[in-house]
Amino acid sequence: MDQIKRGTLQTQTFYERVGGEPTFRRLVHRFYEGVAADPLLRPMYPEEDLGPAEERLTLFLMQYWGGPRTYSEGRGHPRLRMRHAPFKVDRAAHDAWLRHMRDAVDELALDAESEEELWGYLVYAAESMINTP
Repeated sequence: MDQIKRGTLQTQTFYERVGGEPTFRRLVHRFYEGVAADPLLRPMYPEEDLGPAEERLTLFLMQYWGGPRTYSEGRGHPRLRMRHAPFKVDRAAHDAWLRHMRDAVDELALDAESEEELWGYLVYAAESMINTP
């Protein structure tokens, strides 16, 4: 939503438009609930507790969509492909990741435009992580 403020047009970021931090925390928490029980994806997370992975993804997505830069301040450049390189990410892992993310996105009940924008990015991101035929 655009607002006029002191004679200039101020545009909300996607992060602000969808509800900010609480929205991204709900999204990622629901996603990791699915991952925790997934026999294909769960082994890709070496930590016994998925909490740290959940926090990293939350901070990354918040930053990507226009929120605080906490992710980069703490971890540097995202380098997503490099960080995922040690893991076999094939079409089956891609599909499982998107299945859990779809469930999480659906639970947010975003407006159609925001949902489409978010989902488009997630599909692109999942495709770009494939590193094994």
